[in-house]
Amino acid sequence: MRDTRESRLLLVLLIAIAFALITVDIRGGEDSPVDGARQGAATVFGPIENGVSAAVDPVGNAIEAVRESGDRHDRVARLERDNAALKAKLGSDDRNRSKARQLDRILKTAGTGQYGIKGAQVIAIGAAQGFSWTVTIDAGANDGLKRDMTVLNGDGLVGRVTTVGPHTATVLLANDPDFTVGTRMESTDELGFASGQGDRPFRVEMLNGKAKVKKGDRLVTFGSQADKPFVPGVPVGEVTRVDPSGGDLTRTVYVTPFVSFTKLDIVGVVVEAPRKDPRDEVLPAKPKPTPTPTVTVTVTPSANAPADGQQQEQ
Repeated sequence: MRDTRESRLLLVLLIAIAFALITVDIRGGEDSPVDGARQGAATVFGPIENGVSAAVDPVGNAIEAVRESGDRHDRVARLERDNAALKAKLGSDDRNRSKARQLDRILKTAGTGQYGIKGAQVIAIGAAQGFSWTVTIDAGANDGLKRDMTVLNGDGLVGRVTTVGPHTATVLLANDPDFTVGTRMESTDELGFASGQGDRPFRVEMLNGKAKVKKGDRLVTFGSQADKPFVPGVPVGEVTRVDPSGGDLTRTVYVTPFVSFTKLDIVGVVVEAPRKDPRDEVLPAKPKPTPTPTVTVTVTPSANAPADGQQQEQ
């Protein structure tokens, strides 16, 4: 259509008619005379609107998904943090339970041997004083520790204190090659000297070259003069090998220590010696031997067998 005066007048007229119809429709409400025309238009254009809506909805959904994805990411991150915190708490609880078990065993050992102890935790491992097998504990002079005190745990002899600071102390472990402790054999009272050999069993020189020693015998500390550096009765280990006696003045046996020196955590430093030697009381009870089952075989005679047990002639 050309932009003429007539076309402009027609456009103005159409606009005026449209406004008039809108006014009539609004005033008529539900009884509006154009309601039928509106419904017809809805019937015609409704499917088209639905198609357009179906085409547009994915875009709207995508925008909404982007918005929700941020929320989901935040929830996942929060859940991950909560899970990490829970795992840390559970780990901490397990750690605390382990410490409690270790401390209970130490207190049981101390109570049986009548040792006055100061509990401490291993906080470092290393050659603090040039020794190859040492640990540092978190107790020192301010806690009543002194040089040459016995150190034990729930299993037995750990070592002795060598250096003391205000808040920490260095312990020479019993498996160090420079470590030597007097020992006494359970029941027989045979004496000897045990020396550390690193990650190998203790080497024990028995003072009696003819001492009767067998595999499975157990040793405890003999004790030192004035109970320093060793108090008596602390479990040392179990005999796992006996060298044959060659007529020497001493006899060599090898003893597996009760203590695992690579798993040290909570220890007790003996700050007060027992009033009397506990002897073998601190040693754990020996496991009861497993009974060997006895099998009895009963032979039932056959019905065709002769009464006198002799084989019948064919």
